[in-house]
Amino acid sequence: MKVVLIGVGQAGGKITQRLAEFDHDMGFDAVQGALAVNTARADLQNLDIDTQLIGQDRVKGHGVGGDNELGAEVMQSDSTEVMDSLDGKITARAEAVFVVAGLGGGTGSGGAPALVHELQRVYDVPIYALGVLPGRGEGTMYQANAGRSLKTLVREADSTILVDNDAWHDAGESMEGAFDAINQNIAQRIGLLFASGESVEGVAESVVDSSEIINTLREGGVACMGYASAVAGETAEDNINAVTSVTRSALFTGTSLPDAVTADAALLVVAGRPDAIPRKGVERARRWVEDQTGSLQVRGGDFPLQSDRIAALVLLGGAERSPRIEEFMQRAREAQEQQEKTPQDHAANFANDELDDLF
Repeated sequence: MKVVLIGVGQAGGKITQRLAEFDHDMGFDAVQGALAVNTARADLQNLDIDTQLIGQDRVKGHGVGGDNELGAEVMQSDSTEVMDSLDGKITARAEAVFVVAGLGGGTGSGGAPALVHELQRVYDVPIYALGVLPGRGEGTMYQANAGRSLKTLVREADSTILVDNDAWHDAGESMEGAFDAINQNIAQRIGLLFASGESVEGVAESVVDSSEIINTLREGGVACMGYASAVAGETAEDNINAVTSVTRSALFTGTSLPDAVTADAALLVVAGRPDAIPRKGVERARRWVEDQTGSLQVRGGDFPLQSDRIAALVLLGGAERSPRIEEFMQRAREAQEQQEKTPQDHAANFANDELDDLF
């Protein structure tokens, strides 16, 4: 899948760079261009990808201080500069654009929805968001910011792939110490998803192409991704049970949004040496995903990859009914109430009055 990446805010820029590096190092050629956008000059200085500083007239390169309303205003005001920076990156080869952001800060949570809105107005390709939710232990401001940002992103983007910081965070490890590992996990998993529709070594028996990813994400709303791998056996026959096992792990313990199982559509990609991928095992695992998700739209295929391991990637589209989403949105509402110190009514997750739209 040929994609262009735009990282907004500190976390968005770092993840975008990791994704671009992973794609380059693996030789997949899925990432066609990458840009990091921020209001803080210091956050752009250590990035090797192209960068764009915005909001200089408002914040003088010092960031928005966690104020996501200001982040949205700056992005709306300076969207022309950002679109100019994208000139030559979003070409006819690009099949999708991904706006990448941490949803708890100021520039990312405010700027990402505003940029998605502008991209939707200009380009015909799908505009997706890759958003990172703050963990439970992160502060009240981050929870409230992310709630408002997510509500707006779900409305603006064609689909929003969510990563919960707690999903790949080891117990007892500080969030600060975990960020680097989390970003690497995101780059590996999302990078493999992008590459699964590209021409790589070997010939797949059942080809996965970009349309499979796009059709799975077409359900809109929230999407998430699971991943797991194990040492592969010598022959395809040896790996029939292994494929089912790693698929179960990917869905039950390896998803970017824990407890997200029910979905409107799903895609199962089994990666490994072509001669080690069992057709019977892939089909059995696909049917198992169908049973678990309750979806009749479960696509499946192979991703030839020269490796001593066999892996399963599971993409879930339309996964907003996850208990984790309900829990997070409740946490965000309570955080905003705590900030405002006024009582609020509680309503449905994405159609509530107490979490304001950003714009």
